[in-house]
Amino acid sequence: MVKDIYIVRHGQTDYNLRGIVQGSGVDASLNDNGRKQAEEFFKAYGGFPFDKLYISNLKRTQESVQGFIDKGLSYEKLSGLNEISWGTREGQPFTPEENKYYYAMLERWKQGETSLPVEGGESPDQVAMRQLDAMKYIMSKQEERKVLICMHGRAMRILLAQLFNYPLSDMDIFEHSNLALYHIRATKNMFQLVKYNDRGHLSASI
Repeated sequence: MVKDIYIVRHGQTDYNLRGIVQGSGVDASLNDNGRKQAEEFFKAYGGFPFDKLYISNLKRTQESVQGFIDKGLSYEKLSGLNEISWGTREGQPFTPEENKYYYAMLERWKQGETSLPVEGGESPDQVAMRQLDAMKYIMSKQEERKVLICMHGRAMRILLAQLFNYPLSDMDIFEHSNLALYHIRATKNMFQLVKYNDRGHLSASI
């Protein structure tokens, strides 16, 4: 069996624009630019024969693919697709002090300390475990041959590292942009990368 998996990050929010940490605890809506990104993605892929749509429990993912839902595409919310919890940092602006903490955590993760959680939040290892359950569920649906997933930036990096057998310490090699697309072809034994962070469907201005 071959399953084609299309993964997009949600559209832009004002929190993204203002450099405020969202994580899984801030349930922000898309801003005007994010809605334009969602419209352009739907314009490019709205006629594609997806069998199922999966989103996180956070409304910015649903808003990003609302056009598909309005069209009648079956969808399901999976908490395993939620963004990493940034704990006490959620809702906080990137001040110099916050930047120092954030980049120190990223560096420790790069050094292999992926079991280390953010203060009051999650570790990459914990996110990977809940993603594993979500992907087992998605992959078990053999009748769903073309699947669209809308999720979040850091969570995407963790998921893609898992799918392609990279250590989580290397997750930052997987870039992401708002409403950019990864296309992955899954067979019984492997995942093949077809498109990498593709923005071809988006205007340069957004």
